[in-house]
Amino acid sequence: MYFKQSIYMLGLITLLASCSGKKEEPTVYENKKLATKEENILRLTKDQMATIHLSTTSIQDKTMEKQVKLNGKVEMAPSAVNSLSSIMGGHIKSINVIMGSHVSKGQVLAVVEDPQFIQLQQDYLVTKSQLEAARLNYNRQKDLNASKAASDKTFQTAQAEYSTLTATLKGLEEKLRIIGINVKGLSAGNIRSRINIYAPFSGFVSKILVNNGQYINPSDTLFELINPSGLLLELKVFENDVNDVKVGQDILVYNNQSPDKKTAARIVSMVPNIENGGAAMAVAKLSASNPELVKGMYINAEVNVSSRYTLGLPSESVVSYENKNYVFESVGKDTYMMIPVIVGISDGKFTEITKAEYLKNKKIVQKGAYSLLMALKNKAE
Repeated sequence: MYFKQSIYMLGLITLLASCSGKKEEPTVYENKKLATKEENILRLTKDQMATIHLSTTSIQDKTMEKQVKLNGKVEMAPSAVNSLSSIMGGHIKSINVIMGSHVSKGQVLAVVEDPQFIQLQQDYLVTKSQLEAARLNYNRQKDLNASKAASDKTFQTAQAEYSTLTATLKGLEEKLRIIGINVKGLSAGNIRSRINIYAPFSGFVSKILVNNGQYINPSDTLFELINPSGLLLELKVFENDVNDVKVGQDILVYNNQSPDKKTAARIVSMVPNIENGGAAMAVAKLSASNPELVKGMYINAEVNVSSRYTLGLPSESVVSYENKNYVFESVGKDTYMMIPVIVGISDGKFTEITKAEYLKNKKIVQKGAYSLLMALKNKAE
């Protein structure tokens, strides 16, 4: 009897175990999916609703421009840096500028004195007088030769002397011109021993390499001047944007100290190679002067490179967490679900959402999206 009961109990236990084994457990994937879905849902309390001011929007159609962000440095075109020297040597009598001075074209920068300036003017005046005498003699010999009253040799000598003195006077006149002496007003009564060094353009004095009393040679550099119109912007263009940035495009440039003050510029050349850092170089020139931009300064730039009709949301609807982007959908009373999205281009106010058809007809949180993200993550913690 006891043996039969034992067999009966064993069979009953086996049957129960068999029945319990037929119940299927949720898969790991289903558990994970369910947990993730629950973690992405936030139910706000009355206090939270009173604190977080929410508004909703929906997916929108809009024509958008792709904006590329660039950064780089302000440099100078080689043609905009001028090393100024004196055409002739002499002693520095005065220096009229200091480092950083703004100068106008034609302004006197320094005064140089030397006896050779006196000699050059004297030679010019003497040659001028000799030329006048030679001219009169040439005309007289020409008339005499025409009437056969003078030989051809005498006429040719007078002609050669006149031509030589004409060339000599022209050469002296040109030498005086390049040292800043106007021969039109030159006479024996106003010969001077000093010449002025003038600014060839309007700009800034970046270097002064001489001092008063110093003797300078024609090869010595006295000043270095910078022409601000020669500023160039060297901008890095990363590989993903190389095909979008082209010569002739207009850009807006600003520095970190004044991000709201933007200056127009235009891309004038592209260096056709990508460096080890994964970026090519675009060179731009300012369309208008900006005294706040100086050589060596780091700058940023924005360029709108293309436009397209696309779907998107106000930028404040999109939040980022751990390098991923999300939006919040209103799914019921005081209940919101975080949905991952893939963003495209953005103009700061509107952000493109790629493959956004699944968001159509959904209420998406606009104002307060970031507060929902913080509340959701605090809940998870």
